[in-house]
Amino acid sequence: MAKPIAAIVGRPNVGKSTLFNKIAGRRISIVEDKPGVTRDRIYTEVEWLDKTFTLIDTGGIEPDAEDIILKQMKVQAEMAIDTADVIMFVVDGQEGITSTDQEVAELLRRTSKTILLVVNKIDAPKYKDNIYEFYNLGLGEPIGISAGQVLGLGDLLDEVVKSFPEREEEEYDELIIKVAVVGKPNAGKSSLVNKILGEERVIVSEIPGTTRDAIDTPFTVGEDNYVFIDTAGMRKRGKIFESIERYSVVRSLTAIERADVALILIDAQEGVTEQDTKIAGYVNEQGKASIIVVNKWDLIEKDDKTMEKFKKDIRNNLPFMAYAPIIFISALTGQRVHKTLELVKYVSNQSAMRISTGMVNDIINEAVLMNQPAISGGRRLKLLYTTQVSVKPPTFAIFVNDPNLMHFSYERYLENQIRKAFGFEGTPIRFLLRQRERDRD
Repeated sequence: MAKPIAAIVGRPNVGKSTLFNKIAGRRISIVEDKPGVTRDRIYTEVEWLDKTFTLIDTGGIEPDAEDIILKQMKVQAEMAIDTADVIMFVVDGQEGITSTDQEVAELLRRTSKTILLVVNKIDAPKYKDNIYEFYNLGLGEPIGISAGQVLGLGDLLDEVVKSFPEREEEEYDELIIKVAVVGKPNAGKSSLVNKILGEERVIVSEIPGTTRDAIDTPFTVGEDNYVFIDTAGMRKRGKIFESIERYSVVRSLTAIERADVALILIDAQEGVTEQDTKIAGYVNEQGKASIIVVNKWDLIEKDDKTMEKFKKDIRNNLPFMAYAPIIFISALTGQRVHKTLELVKYVSNQSAMRISTGMVNDIINEAVLMNQPAISGGRRLKLLYTTQVSVKPPTFAIFVNDPNLMHFSYERYLENQIRKAFGFEGTPIRFLLRQRERDRD
């Protein structure tokens, strides 16, 4: 089941990113050192009171001129309304209510979503009485905090998790392959779904997948059953489009979480963009089987080296997804579209594959014989026993003498040996390092 989403909205300089970082517990809205995630990350996973949710930061907009602040704020609020279960509307408790606050509050009042009015910068007793002014926004009882000094954040998070709705989600048979079609706006997501379905529009059997902007479309090909989870990208909105394009990734989060396979659409005319990298990074983090689909291939001038050059560029820009097959298609003409569905079934099966413990240990032991782990601090890593503990993605527990001795390069070497022996094409592989009891003692 997809995790609930909480979004932070508010005008510039009210402390949205500070609040985001403090809740997340680290400064990830500046730099996040994870594969596939570029600067200025706007989402993270948060756990509070045994509940896990996705936190979205809509901060970071720097308007080119004062007259478009309100337009940008409205787009932020609309994105949050469309996507989030709970919206934290942050205002400046020292500056007081502004006209922008009032306009956005009016927009938020018209939604059925839960709105938490967060009055930030209440970091001294003299500012506490300022909270009462914000009752005038008509959004209920204001919650006073100081994000910078981490005051009141616990009470705020209590309200956030308490406000998440009980979600009833369509349950599908395990044999049904759930496919998320994700990518930046205008990459051709709906066109691809339509071409595969053979319909002029994405309506075969509409089943609301969640409360968000996604429609589940079940269909059958031969004896195989699929569900497309279609996520509409944000539409172009004049001058502000470039400033808020990065929020299109938010539309993909829930669809990716619910899917078995993600089709990551790349626009052949633009190549791999920052948005593509963010979306692919999230697919990888979630452990989903994936296919990189280069659309609009019919619009590219080609010679006998064009495709290989494009593949190389993708691998260089998305090195963490070396396992994902690449296919070049045209959703408009139908070129290779039928092969996309064949790949979906293939990578789904690869992600669900189980290997016997005996076979896994044979490969690991052979790998160790060919290439011994390096000695670190006078000690050498010993791999004692390996077993597969789960699928989707394939996950292996490796029992060792000391997990701290496992270098990432050696772990990558073991992954490559497992892939060489068993395939696992199109799916990430996870390792869980376990220490033997007597070594721990």
